[in-house]
Amino acid sequence: MARARRRGPRRSDAFIGLLGTLLVVVIMYFGFTKDIPFTSGFRLNAQFQSANSIRPNSPVRIAGVEVGKVKAVEPVEGSDDALLVMELKDSALPLHKNATAKIRPRIFLEGNFFVDLKPGTPGSPQLESGDTIAVTQTASPVQLDEVLTSLQSDSREDLQQLLTGLNTALTSKPTAAENEDADPLAQDQTAAESFNDALDDIPVAERSSAQVFEALLGTEPTRDLTRLIRGTARTAEQLSRYEQSLQDLITNLNVTTGALSNESTNLRLSIRELPPTLAAANSAFNSLNAAFPPTRAFANEIRPGVRETPATIEAAFPWIEQTRALVQPEELGGLAEELSPATVDLARLIDRATELLPEVNLLAKCARDVVLPAGDLVVQDEFNNGEENYKEFFYALVGIAGEGQNFDGNGTYVRFQTGGGSQTLSLGPNSTSLGELFGNFIEAPLGNRPAMPTKKPVYKDDVPCHTQTLPNINGPAANKTAPGGGPAATAATAKTKQDKLRKQAELQVVRKKLNPFGASK
Repeated sequence: MARARRRGPRRSDAFIGLLGTLLVVVIMYFGFTKDIPFTSGFRLNAQFQSANSIRPNSPVRIAGVEVGKVKAVEPVEGSDDALLVMELKDSALPLHKNATAKIRPRIFLEGNFFVDLKPGTPGSPQLESGDTIAVTQTASPVQLDEVLTSLQSDSREDLQQLLTGLNTALTSKPTAAENEDADPLAQDQTAAESFNDALDDIPVAERSSAQVFEALLGTEPTRDLTRLIRGTARTAEQLSRYEQSLQDLITNLNVTTGALSNESTNLRLSIRELPPTLAAANSAFNSLNAAFPPTRAFANEIRPGVRETPATIEAAFPWIEQTRALVQPEELGGLAEELSPATVDLARLIDRATELLPEVNLLAKCARDVVLPAGDLVVQDEFNNGEENYKEFFYALVGIAGEGQNFDGNGTYVRFQTGGGSQTLSLGPNSTSLGELFGNFIEAPLGNRPAMPTKKPVYKDDVPCHTQTLPNINGPAANKTAPGGGPAATAATAKTKQDKLRKQAELQVVRKKLNPFGASK
């Protein structure tokens, strides 16, 4: 008896089973929802100019890490903007006043869009639960139609002509007349080939220039650089004081450069005579080194660059001649002149776009506020399957595609088996040359849905589409007509007439059998 008292009463099997079922339900709830009931996380609102393609339960990410979801997408009263309500985890905190939010497309396999949230800088005040990010700190994705409209056909043709002209300038071979005036190194070569030849000599010249620049650094880089900057500042100050003299100097320099360009042949001959002169200058520099010891190091450093200067200038002449030919009116000059009509067309395109973009904006609002939400409605009728009506449309297309499989030479089309029945139905009014048509159905018609209105609704072309309310697809206008009204009633009347005519014909046959001699009764 004492042992039985210590054990206590035994639990029933039903109680143990109920307790186990409750435990499984709790574990499954936490496993699938990953949320604690009767609690809500950090709420953050964000105002967007357009929230197209974003849906509730879309992810919210910070630096690629999912920190919450979109709970609702609501319109902003008094404007065309949309308000996104987001619920964030504690890992997303803290958020600051200068936080930004952007709607970005997800990768191809994920689909749809997500909200890319930037928490802001720590120096800015923190946001509280329920605060709103202003529309100036949000951005929407660029749509494909905006990208395509930025480059119209005229602009594409002008760009194609530009690239064609550039290709011709770089790859065309010189004519015989052009070869006579060209340097021997550039004869029978395209502009691109001459430019490549010039690039072969540039490394040697750059190496010598590097040596010269290194020598110009001086023996004390910090002090010498300070002096150089101070001297440059004084020089700039003096140049600003004598601006008119500087303009005259540049003008004279331009005239001198033009004269040198006209005398390029003589200058080239002079450059060819430069090496002997430089060789003589070498001995002079040796004497100067002995006379001026402080300049010896500088002269030793600059000597290799001086040796390479004639070759550098000689190699640059073909490039200069090709560049001069490139900027002539028949090359880049003509190209710039041909591009001027494209500039006019681009200005006209931008002007026309100011008329098109408001219409595109209204179309996008209509699709966002009316067309897409209407497709998400569920039709509540006797064939209700709980799916949105836009999905039922695609299900119907799949069914028609399945019915229309091709198995003969007539191609793909939907085939219906013609059958008969006791129910006669009118197939339309007597408005064709065939007259009113009738068909036989196995079962009586159930009526038509939606009910045919008594008159056509008034069309108002001055009312924007996006301001319209969503159609009530489950309201009174969506009910079906009674089997006794509309086309069904017409079919019943026609059936009654046909039955009456058939009975009269049968009665005449019976009378003829009873009175084969043609009696009237």
